[in-house]
Amino acid sequence: MPGSLASEYSYPPEIQAAINTIEDSLKHSYNLSKRSVAFLLLQGDEEIYRLVEAKEDSNAFMFIQKIIQKTAKQFNESLNYVISVKRQEQVNNILTETVEIKPEKGLKNSNGLINELTFNPITGVPILLLVLYFGLYKFVGVFGAGTLVDYLEIEIFEAYINPLVNSWVASYIPWPAIQDLVANEYGIVTLGIRYAIAIILPIVGTFFIAFSIIEDSGYLPRLALLVDRIFKGIGLNGRAVIPMTLGFGCDTMATMVTRTLETKRERVISTLLLALAIPCSAQLGVILALLSGKPQALAVWTGFIILVFLLVGYLTAKLMPGENPMFYMEVPPLRMPSILNVFSKTYTRMQWYLFEILPIFILASVLIWAGKLTGLFDIVIKALEPVMKLLGLPPDAAVAFLFGFFRRDYGAAGLYDLQQGGLLTTTQLVVAAATLTLFVPCIAQFSVMIKERGLKTALAVAGFIFPFAFLAGYALYRVLMLIGGI
Repeated sequence: MPGSLASEYSYPPEIQAAINTIEDSLKHSYNLSKRSVAFLLLQGDEEIYRLVEAKEDSNAFMFIQKIIQKTAKQFNESLNYVISVKRQEQVNNILTETVEIKPEKGLKNSNGLINELTFNPITGVPILLLVLYFGLYKFVGVFGAGTLVDYLEIEIFEAYINPLVNSWVASYIPWPAIQDLVANEYGIVTLGIRYAIAIILPIVGTFFIAFSIIEDSGYLPRLALLVDRIFKGIGLNGRAVIPMTLGFGCDTMATMVTRTLETKRERVISTLLLALAIPCSAQLGVILALLSGKPQALAVWTGFIILVFLLVGYLTAKLMPGENPMFYMEVPPLRMPSILNVFSKTYTRMQWYLFEILPIFILASVLIWAGKLTGLFDIVIKALEPVMKLLGLPPDAAVAFLFGFFRRDYGAAGLYDLQQGGLLTTTQLVVAAATLTLFVPCIAQFSVMIKERGLKTALAVAGFIFPFAFLAGYALYRVLMLIGGI
């Protein structure tokens, strides 16, 4: 098939004429062909737009702008949508001529009964609830954050590793400051590595397994279509379900994925909601472990976080100018997940966790040790104690929130220690879990926010979240007190 087919014959004549005119108007060289640059300009690519503006002289750039505006007025939909649809039509034509598709039964039949049930809101919502119940609650929350964490935390670290490390350090290291760096209450091994391996690793691992199964089955695009109407109310569309779902694995990765959203408005709203109300797999798993034995408390926490997510999203969408882009997505057929694919995806993500996150936990332990050594740690805790009092929490909870400055899941693990020590009532646990969920993004996520959205936007997001988390936690505490607690 001629190589010119897709570029020469698949677009309306108005777009073809605009492409030719823009291509002739580009006088400078680019890493892409001038024709590709012209297509990207018509599709509204912001990076290419800025590059062309910087390279071409002002008269040429103004002429190109007029061509784009004139062409856009000739269509009811955005040029990006028109070009994408025409490309998809051309792909379908090529596939029709070259590929023979044999109908299959069962899950692989994209027109089958199960496929239809996932699209229909009446049946799709219960299916989503079942996926969340068995995938997140039972597998990640009960098995990962319950059974596996209890075994590693109690049977391995508390029974063998921590006593051995404390004993070895006391015997062979004569300097108390160095002893505290390696072992004891806030040591690299007894706190940092224990949190990372015994508490966070099994939770992240089980989440990655569950997410890989859902991803490989083809269910995610159906979920995007299912929630599209709800997401439009918060300034997003169904495509945003991809970074939002990834956020339950790691908010840092999810923030990077928001670059795939069509408009700057969507990317900013998604970044804010990811930083505010989407707990990562480790934090979510710890919270599920803390609340899994108290269904009423878990329901209050879930309802409160969903309410904050929708309310903040709605208000942000109202305050930020712009229209929601049109939503279209190719839906692949449902299929049985491949064991090899699930294993490969889980292994890759676990490898990323060990190489990227474990050093952060170790660094956090070192910073906490330095803070204890200099007295800064105690000063910050003292400063947080009045805030803890307003939230109805014990002073010791300040330590968990200080941990949250380094990583939110690190802070959640601190709540786990408080709960294990019997220092929190059910009401206090819900308030602490909710406030910590809304707390400032971790260091890694904040770094990616700066890279993706710019320093000004990242600081604005963090500046909003920090006071809002405590105000929201205080409001929840007062409401729970009015109804007599949980």
